[in-house]
Amino acid sequence: MAQPTAEEIDLLLTRLSRKGGVQSTLILARDTGAIVRSSGLISASILQPSHVASQSTAAATTTDVVPNGENSTEGETPPTRAEEVAGMVWTFLSAAGGLVNGLNQDDDLKLLRLRTKKNELVIVPDQKFILVVIHDTPAA
Repeated sequence: MAQPTAEEIDLLLTRLSRKGGVQSTLILARDTGAIVRSSGLISASILQPSHVASQSTAAATTTDVVPNGENSTEGETPPTRAEEVAGMVWTFLSAAGGLVNGLNQDDDLKLLRLRTKKNELVIVPDQKFILVVIHDTPAA
């Protein structure tokens, strides 16, 4: 089976981000956790000094090839909310992968679903990338 082209991937991500309740999508590099592409409200949010995301109602934006910001030092641009979330997701995925390997070394992690009161994160790891979709938690 042929790999999808960049245009096909962009079209799929655009369709996905337009689904009801989807707030943001992130594509991360599997080996480093760096943001390859992001879209939605999360990609436009800058962390405030208290590390609380700014409340933005702006239209969705797309960002390409953004390094994963770990610690900001003076003179550097503060990390975006997307960079903070990417770091947390990458750490969470690494820990979950370690758990799966500890249970059975012949098994692979295929999907993580994390639901909170306000959001649900669907994390799909691939050999080279990690897809993260953040959406509203459906009413139970």
